[in-house]
Amino acid sequence: MTPPTAGIWQKAVNALIAALNSFDTSRVQVLFTADAVIDDPSTGHSFEGHAGIADYVERYFKGYHTVTRLLSIDDLGDDRARVRVDFTGDFGHEIGLLVIQKNANGLFVRIDADLE
Repeated sequence: MTPPTAGIWQKAVNALIAALNSFDTSRVQVLFTADAVIDDPSTGHSFEGHAGIADYVERYFKGYHTVTRLLSIDDLGDDRARVRVDFTGDFGHEIGLLVIQKNANGLFVRIDADLE
């Protein structure tokens, strides 16, 4: 299987960032499979399924007025990419590293998030 092109990752990541920056939980959820997982050790939690993703968005994006800006994308193959992002909000400023995985339909199935 050929790894996704940078353009395909760019579109998917831009859609996720736009949805997160709008604080629109429903808009974020539709980008994920129903059983998707976001594992974020910086929060001390793992978030599962659409309900978990909604909780993550409400608490850590809407709750802290987090604004996300894309810094870079590296295609890792196997439907995975490493994304470096800039987070600003009520907490201050952080650089995040996300390893994201999509399925064949382009939906996110997993994000492993960490801070630099």
